[in-house]
This record gives sequence, C-alpha cells and structure tokens, in this order.
Amino acid sequence: MTAPTVQKRQPRIIERPRRGRGEGSSPLTTVVLSIFAIYCLLPLWWVIVNMFKDNSQLFSTFGLWFSSPSHFLENLNILFTRQDGIFWTWLRNSFVYAGSTALLSTVVCAAGGYGFSKYNFAGKGWMFTVILGTIMVPSTALVLPIFILMQKLGLINTFWAVILPAVVNPFGLYLMRVFWDSAVPDDLIEAARIDGANDWITFWSVGLPLVRGGLVTVALFSFVASWNNFFLPLVVVSRAELYPMTLGLQVWNTTSTGQTPFYTVIVLGTLISILPLILAFLLLGRYWQGGLGAGAVKG
Repeated sequence: MTAPTVQKRQPRIIERPRRGRGEGSSPLTTVVLSIFAIYCLLPLWWVIVNMFKDNSQLFSTFGLWFSSPSHFLENLNILFTRQDGIFWTWLRNSFVYAGSTALLSTVVCAAGGYGFSKYNFAGKGWMFTVILGTIMVPSTALVLPIFILMQKLGLINTFWAVILPAVVNPFGLYLMRVFWDSAVPDDLIEAARIDGANDWITFWSVGLPLVRGGLVTVALFSFVASWNNFFLPLVVVSRAELYPMTLGLQVWNTTSTGQTPFYTVIVLGTLISILPLILAFLLLGRYWQGGLGAGAVKG
C-alpha cells in the first residue's frame, strides 16, 4: 500500500489595503485646512485681480473679481515710467540689499556656527546664550541704536546703512550650529586635521559641502527678511534713489502731487515685488526643505 499524499496547506496571506495620501483624514480637518488655504491665498488673489483695474474700478466694482475693460498695460506703463522710471532703481536696490545681506549673513553664520560647534573656548556657553537671547529683542527696538551707530560711522544714506545691520543674524547662527553638529561629525574634522588640513581647508573643503542645505536655508531666510525690510530703510535712508521697493511703494501710496495716488499701479508693483521670492522658494525648495529636515535632529 502506498502512503496517502499529504498536501501542505499554503499559508493565507491577507493583503491590507494601502491608504492613499488623502485617506484617513477627517472631513473636519479637510474643511479647516481648506479655510486656512483660502485665508492665505485670498490677499494674493486680490492683488492679481485688482492690478487689471484703474482707480475708479478699484472702488466701484467687486474687489475679488475682474472688471472690464482691462487697464493692465496702462498700469504697467505707468509703473515703469513714473518719476523717470524710478521703480527700476528700487527694484535694483532691493536685489542689492537682499543679495548682499544673504551672502554676507550666510558667511558669518556659517563661520560662527562652525566655531561654536567644533571649538572649545572660555565663555562658549554664556556667549551662545547671549546670542540666543538677542533673538527675543524686537527689531524695532534696535532701530534707534543702529541709526546712531550708522550716523557716527558716516553711513547714513548709503547702501551699507541697510546692509550691515542685517548681516547680524542670531537665528541663522543658531541654525548653522545645529547643522554643523548634526551633519559634520567631530571624527571627520579630526581626521582632516590629522591628514594635515589647516582650519581654513577643513572649514571650506571638508565641512561646507556637508552643510549645503543649512547654507541655503540661512541664505533664503536672510534674503526674504532683507527683501521685506521696511522700517530700517525708512530710518537710515532719505534719498529716493536709495529706497528699496517696500519703501518706495509706500511713499507712492502716501504722497501725491495734487492728484489721487495710482493705487492699482501700486498693487501691480506689489505683485512684481513678491515674484522674486516665489521664484527663490521654487528654485531652492529642495535644498532648504532637506536642510530643515537635517537640522531638525541634533546628532
């Protein structure tokens, strides 16, 4: 007799359905986030709609929709030709202020963060604590001391009066120290020194490529803060040819030569002023988002 064949029972695999990104969220969460998104995008929509109008349409039509006829080209022509095209000068000044501040601030913060992260020196703890404490000081409280200092240095009504105070960035220094601690291990620094690299080569060639995300993050934050800076230029600059766009558009909004200000032209200028920021976030998004994720966890 032959033994009966025993069939092995295959284990039953139960596949769980995968949840999509949008699944699992409650309707209340969706509604709240939708309202928040509308709240954030509504001012931008208002700017886009009203730059196609003239002053009469701005005050007589519904503010959240387009009107006919369109005055976009007329507003664009006024914007770039008013006062001999001074808007071009303001646009250039904003790029000079924001670009210079971002570059210098990133260099200072990177060097300072490297020093606090990789060196031990007397007073290191309390010095860093004092630097962090300055983050809580409102920027408006520092305008008067900055004005007096710039006046003593003879820098009032110069580009440096706007650039130099913005180079000091305590929050950026804090971020860069976190990046240096998390992305560059001390063993790597010691290995570079054993191989004969001096401090400059270790900082520039070994460390900086590893904290690229942090550099972009600090540079982007500094660029945005300087681009949107209004109160400091208002205090230290009084010549129209040195105004950034934020201050120049405000002057157009509050002063007029016996006529109604071109509000829709100012609205168009406002939209143009935020386009470089949108472009910067789109181009550098993958760097600063990754940088924030890397710097969020301290090694």
